[in-house]
Amino acid sequence: MRPLGAGGMGKVWLARDEMLDRDVAVKELTLAEGMSPKERSDSVKRAVREAQATARLRHPGIVALHDVVVENDRPWLVMELLRGRTLGETVREFGPMPADHAARVGADVLEALMTAHAQGLQHRDVKPGNVFVTESGRVVLTDFGIARQEGQATLTEQGLMIGSPGFIAPERLAGEPGGPASDLWSLGATLYVALTGAPAYEGSAGQRVRATLTEPVPVAPGPLGPLLSAMMAHQPAARPDPRLVVQALRQVAAGGQAPPLPVNHDITAPGKVGRRGGRAALWIAAVSALILGAGGTTAFLVLRDRADSAPAAFTVPMDVCTLLTRQDVGRLLRMQQPPKGQPSSDDEGPKCGWPVTNTGVDLQVQKDSDTVDPWSMTPVSAHRLFESQKRKWARYGSVDWIWPEIGAKNAQQAKRTPVHQVTGVAEEAFGFELKGSTGRVHSAYVFYRLANLVVAVSYSTLSDKPTDEEIKQTALKAAQASEQVLRNAR
Repeated sequence: MRPLGAGGMGKVWLARDEMLDRDVAVKELTLAEGMSPKERSDSVKRAVREAQATARLRHPGIVALHDVVVENDRPWLVMELLRGRTLGETVREFGPMPADHAARVGADVLEALMTAHAQGLQHRDVKPGNVFVTESGRVVLTDFGIARQEGQATLTEQGLMIGSPGFIAPERLAGEPGGPASDLWSLGATLYVALTGAPAYEGSAGQRVRATLTEPVPVAPGPLGPLLSAMMAHQPAARPDPRLVVQALRQVAAGGQAPPLPVNHDITAPGKVGRRGGRAALWIAAVSALILGAGGTTAFLVLRDRADSAPAAFTVPMDVCTLLTRQDVGRLLRMQQPPKGQPSSDDEGPKCGWPVTNTGVDLQVQKDSDTVDPWSMTPVSAHRLFESQKRKWARYGSVDWIWPEIGAKNAQQAKRTPVHQVTGVAEEAFGFELKGSTGRVHSAYVFYRLANLVVAVSYSTLSDKPTDEEIKQTALKAAQASEQVLRNAR
């Protein structure tokens, strides 16, 4: 019916749901100009997939998502209509909040964030403009998942970051994907505004980025000051447990004092942020003034230390058989005319095998039992699945092994070698081998996690020629080749 607001991510409209006879808010997501038809299609798919993930969240502190509509190749999100003011508007109109009021707002927002984090979702744009206080006093976190969807597989691939300088955690500014602790930092910066009426780091976008990375954590006045400083510790590991923070905030909201929370100052000093730190931080500060968005959320350049760094998550389904190129398969199987991949699937996810007589390579992109497909996994749930697979295989000393397509037509008992860490592939990886009755290795397995994907790769041979070490190295090369394909598919 009429626009309610606009920002870098899109425009919000007041709309009428004619079927249910109620007013709703509709967010029109903005797609970048000049996108190819495939890029546009992929962006729409990501928007729908992120909306599906967000819609599963049920919490009074998270704006409810009713529906997603794709019209004219553009996604529109139908959400509950909130009446009231954002936290930013409230502070601008009425001035800084009393500590007890700010503490209640903070506790409500953090409980909403914890609900999302438990399902592997991050907000990534917590700021005063995304915290809404309704006319009834309900505190709601808005734009949940939008920054994540927009930033994870398109913008960040091009060296762009979505967020608002001054409210983005140091590790994300340093090029890391961040995690729940990053949202906690952003909430601390948001509450600093609520308490003081001004941001912790002021100035231009470049100055705010530089200050976040290099200046000491500011201390707000009053009983919440030490707590906010702990939430805004430079290193994620130094920030307190969110459950303790909620308890402390509730205590202040009730008129008490926040209990002291320990902060390890040895690892919270500026300039020691993440594994990229140093030179990258200086370049980020230098180029972050090149603002590419307008209003609301901002997009700005960040330097990455690897040209092939993976996006924060892979959300567009891929043909698993394309994760090894024809050249890769030929090199692994030592043949000039390698076979085509044979796709299949089971409860653990889509698979592809490249079998020939006596040898073959097999690859599977895995999922857990609670997720529809691997592309709906998050980095958090993927890490849990990775650890679960490691524990599972460590439990079994022997397994029944069969692969009729390469000539192993009858199940045979194979002894597993110890599960061991694998280096040189993805973000984390482990492997093991299977030995036959002769004591020689016939199969080698590598499981690795890259962002939100867990990939299992194996190489098997019935030939006596390759040594045990050569079989292990072939499986590792297959894993590395598939990882490179994923990184190049950004």
